[in-house]
Amino acid sequence: MNEIFVAGSIMLGVSGTFGVILAFADRFLRVYEDPRLEVVDEMLPGTNCGACGEPGCHVFAEKLIAGEIPPGKCTNCSAEMIAEIAEFLGVDAGFQEKRVARLHCAGGKSSVRQLAEYRGLGTCRAAFVVNGGGRACPWGCLGLADCEEVCDFDAIHMNDENLPVVDVDKCTACGDCVDACPLHLFTIEPISHKLIVQCSNPLAGDAARAMCLVTCDACGRCAMDSEEDAVVMEGDLPVIKDPARTTEKCTFRCPTGAIQWVEGKQFQPQQVQ
Repeated sequence: MNEIFVAGSIMLGVSGTFGVILAFADRFLRVYEDPRLEVVDEMLPGTNCGACGEPGCHVFAEKLIAGEIPPGKCTNCSAEMIAEIAEFLGVDAGFQEKRVARLHCAGGKSSVRQLAEYRGLGTCRAAFVVNGGGRACPWGCLGLADCEEVCDFDAIHMNDENLPVVDVDKCTACGDCVDACPLHLFTIEPISHKLIVQCSNPLAGDAARAMCLVTCDACGRCAMDSEEDAVVMEGDLPVIKDPARTTEKCTFRCPTGAIQWVEGKQFQPQQVQ
């Protein structure tokens, strides 16, 4: 009986000691969590796309509660969702312009000469290391849909020319397509930037035109027709320096259609019939 009593006393003492420790920890070491956090977290889309610059929606919600960022920084929320979050928190919505992925190539299968038939792993990265998949232009889209595969938001689909088309309504500017393209043909840009250079070929004149029908041949007309220094030639490609001052006039004299003015909801790369 004594052994049982002693064992019971020890267990009671140990449990009592740990009980005191846990009570102390709960009282003095508890991390306070704002009750609004759970509500705001549920208001956010939960896609964890990272376009806002944060690693996920929960961290974004924490910074919203702390007042470090405005609700409008989430480019994957609708205007109604942002307004609802702002009203709940009693803060200014701080709307931020939507950003989308833009493709800088228009060289589809009917526009670019094929030098050889690529047979191998059906990815752009694989074709890239095998002489660009046999295409005459080694700087153009390989058309094997790595960007479509990595897009978790169903915002990229390949068209009949084997070129990716970005649905700007669905695009969250997460940047996965930018990382996936081995030729760095995607950029993330504000949706208000309507002038798009659809070529990345650094060659000029006949050398460029021999590769692709919609290549930039470095004629420079787009730069000459732009507001002063809004578009400039760097090397043999036009570079848009001031998108806010560009106009559709920059595209009027382009002989190949390598520079386009984008008005619609979807960015459809230029094609040659």
